[in-house]
Amino acid sequence: MCMAIPSLIRSIDGDNATVECFGIERVVSLMLMPEPVAVGDYVIVQAGSFAMEKVAFEDALEALDYLGRVIAAGDQPDEGA
Repeated sequence: MCMAIPSLIRSIDGDNATVECFGIERVVSLMLMPEPVAVGDYVIVQAGSFAMEKVAFEDALEALDYLGRVIAAGDQPDEGA
């Protein structure tokens, strides 16, 4: 199973980009992107370290908000414990 999370492009260097998601930065390849991207765009990163798809800004923020709430809920102790 592969979970795709929107990541914000912070910088671009040739066919690689530094992206950030939840405060974590990593370098990904842009070689599989079907369209040009720029700093400030959100991309879906899959297959290890390949950006595969550009995501609309609003859709990326909505997905990240939801994932942030899921992560926060996972940090809460179980009610029955």
